[in-house]
Amino acid sequence: MILLDGNHTSSVIRKEIQVKVTQFCQNDVRSPHLAAVLIGDNPASQTYVRNKIRACEEVGYASTLIRKPATITQEELLYIIKSLNDDPQIDGYIVQLPLPRHIDEHAINLAINPEKDVDGFHPYNFGKMALGLPSFHPATPMGIMMLLDRYQIETDGKHCVVLGRSNIVGTPIALLMSKKTKPGNATVTIAHSRTNQLKEICQRADIIIAALGIPMFVKSDMVREGAVVVDVGINKMDDPGSARGYRLVGDVDFPNVAPKTFAITPVPGGVGPMTITALIENTWKAFYKKW
Repeated sequence: MILLDGNHTSSVIRKEIQVKVTQFCQNDVRSPHLAAVLIGDNPASQTYVRNKIRACEEVGYASTLIRKPATITQEELLYIIKSLNDDPQIDGYIVQLPLPRHIDEHAINLAINPEKDVDGFHPYNFGKMALGLPSFHPATPMGIMMLLDRYQIETDGKHCVVLGRSNIVGTPIALLMSKKTKPGNATVTIAHSRTNQLKEICQRADIIIAALGIPMFVKSDMVREGAVVVDVGINKMDDPGSARGYRLVGDVDFPNVAPKTFAITPVPGGVGPMTITALIENTWKAFYKKW
């Protein structure tokens, strides 16, 4: 069984990016600049943004964090987005999700300049991705593709079952896996928690990508021997024996599924670090095309 180690792979890729930054950003050429907008005090969002800023420092990027209270109005947030769109020193930026309920996430995504949309959520980038045109891909699906590529996981002609249909992970990774690319060229089935005969569908899969957000949903009897399993989920489960009182688990029952697989991602340390690395790579692309 191969452990698809996102921590190690992301470290290697970030070092490669760091070398590019060092070589290119000489003779008064500034460093790439990523900004993050954080609304409210959601602990998970704070952790994600902190990790993204740390990754920027690691590769030699400049970074800016804009923090605002959860009481911010939609108009105020749109003004911040306009200022980031207009700032030539900002190459890319993210608006960390989720947003407070009174703010329309769709309206916010539409306001982001597609050329700075390093999260890849703008319909312009999503549409170009669907057509197979160059664009910013959503960071988590992009990170999965980078991980499969680095481990040389064979996807050509394979049956890939994607569990989940969100616009952030499920739908875009299904599109990317079906494209005539490497990795890619897979025959893709999109399923979800309400799919009939889900167990039988998963049992026929060469590759399972689980992005349901349901702790340990994928059981051993759903996975055939020698399958590749990519676990996108990250969920908290009560664990009185832990110092924190909980532990992190994925959407896959890892202890029982892993022995059956050819390759599998751990949680944590699998897809999560690759998501941040994909964001860093997208920022490099946004920066580089300006020169």
